[in-house]
Amino acid sequence: MAKSRGENGPRAPAAEGSLSGTRESLAPGPDAAAADELSSLGSDSEANGFAERRIDKFGFIVGSQGAEGALEEVPLEVLRQRESKWLDMLNNWDKWMAKKHKKELDMSPGDPKWLDVIERDLHRQFPFHEMFVSRGGHGQQDLFRVLKAYTLYRPEEGYCQAQAPIAAVLLMHMPAEQAFWCLVQICEKYLPGYYSEKLEAIQLDGEILFSLLQKVSPVAHKHLSRQKIDPLLYMTEWFMCAFARTLPWSSVLRVWDMFFCEGVKIIFRVGLVLLKHALGSPEKLKACQGQYETIEQLRSLSPKIMQEAFLVQEVVELPVTERQIEREHLIQLRRWQETRGELQCCSPPRLHGAKAILEAEPGPRPTLQPSPSIRLPPDAPLPGSKGKPKPPKQSQKEKEQWKQAKASGQLDKPPVPSQAKVAAAAGDACPPQDVPPKDPAHQDSAPQDSAPQDSAHHHSQDSAHHHSQESLTSQESEDTYL
Repeated sequence: MAKSRGENGPRAPAAEGSLSGTRESLAPGPDAAAADELSSLGSDSEANGFAERRIDKFGFIVGSQGAEGALEEVPLEVLRQRESKWLDMLNNWDKWMAKKHKKELDMSPGDPKWLDVIERDLHRQFPFHEMFVSRGGHGQQDLFRVLKAYTLYRPEEGYCQAQAPIAAVLLMHMPAEQAFWCLVQICEKYLPGYYSEKLEAIQLDGEILFSLLQKVSPVAHKHLSRQKIDPLLYMTEWFMCAFARTLPWSSVLRVWDMFFCEGVKIIFRVGLVLLKHALGSPEKLKACQGQYETIEQLRSLSPKIMQEAFLVQEVVELPVTERQIEREHLIQLRRWQETRGELQCCSPPRLHGAKAILEAEPGPRPTLQPSPSIRLPPDAPLPGSKGKPKPPKQSQKEKEQWKQAKASGQLDKPPVPSQAKVAAAAGDACPPQDVPPKDPAHQDSAPQDSAPQDSAHHHSQDSAHHHSQESLTSQESEDTYL
């Protein structure tokens, strides 16, 4: 080992291969490259007097292992374009991620196993609709793209034939990319597990439907139990296609509106209404003496019970809530585990409607708040009032002040009414939200002759405001859908 003295004494020569030494000992030599690689240089090297070492723009020492050779200089205009693009991406991340998924999912070739099945199902989806009437048309092409994209997005699930009519209905009302993301929401949030390989979720919901039927229509429940008809024989297409291939089209659109708003309870209600009115009376059961006749009765439902006005009225009034569905879900899940074991499909819990989804996954947009649909301009009269609202009258004190100011030459124009009175006049025409009550002392300063007129205005304002709030907060879902 080399020896050295204290701080002021000369240092002994370093042993061969050692990295210790003064600046003079670091002269280029046979071991200089190894010394450069193993030494820690950077901000410390500058402090020790090695500032002459050159580094590239990435921080690597020129000539070291990490440093690259001659780099191509990027034009300044390209750098500016990259910077602006990154700023736009950071400000609109969801939009750029959607583009990314669109490129990956739309341009990927897909699994041939699913592509062959999807192509065979294209012509079966609403063949009499103008979008899907021609083979190879734009409707069938978009349907193929959406279904293929889902197999790439969820390769563990793949493709289920019941997804095709769901995607076709979505394509009738929106572009292909939006239809794809709506299909994802239906499969993951509204109906999770419905399209898995063994259809365990739809079997479980079949037991839930049958149990709820006992409370809604005991006659229909008893008949189906006596005939030993499994719920999968009649409710699979109903639930998995969201009644898109069962009901008349006007009824389908109304049911889907309620389904997106309130969730899967609408699907349960529709199924219960159809069972109740198809098998819920002894007269209707006379033609259903066996299993075959009962299944045919449910496959060829009466047009009356599927008519839009009748069906929506019955669905809205049916007393089946989300809590009842979830309670029955826990009961049937316990029975399933006792008889069949654990579910192999690990699907997330379903969310009951758009409100539950927004609360579970809040986005950047603000929560929707009720607001009046009609807003009057400040100078418009209230409904029921005659003529335009009168401007606020000047008090005697203001008139005297204006006369004195005019006589002294300080004012050339009449005074502007006080801010409080201008706000009060505007409030008579368009009442603002959450206005505190006026100060009684301020009301006493108004002229006596205008008191009856002001009270009449305030009375009509309060009654109109009260009616507006009541109509916005106390409406039930029956008023919304009917």
